[in-house]
Amino acid sequence: MSVDLATVKRVAKLARIAVTEEDAAKMEGELNTILGFVEQLNEVDVSGVEPMTSVTPMEMKKRTDAVTDGEKAGDIVANAPATEDNFFLVPKVVE
Repeated sequence: MSVDLATVKRVAKLARIAVTEEDAAKMEGELNTILGFVEQLNEVDVSGVEPMTSVTPMEMKKRTDAVTDGEKAGDIVANAPATEDNFFLVPKVVE
């Protein structure tokens, strides 16, 4: 796959990037080089290769899945005009 000058200008317009004619011509070559490298990567046989999160085998860091109030409920309602049991009290509105 190759990119022409019109495609570079269209992508720049979609990305809302101001590109001069000179820059567009330079970017055309750069994008074609990148796409050529991606095509080379597609030729590599990766069947049987497990997905990795790092180049060294390691266990992913995970936090415990626990529900907490964040221990900040008192700080959150501190400046409220009326509270009860760390909840905001608001006037009842019935129409």
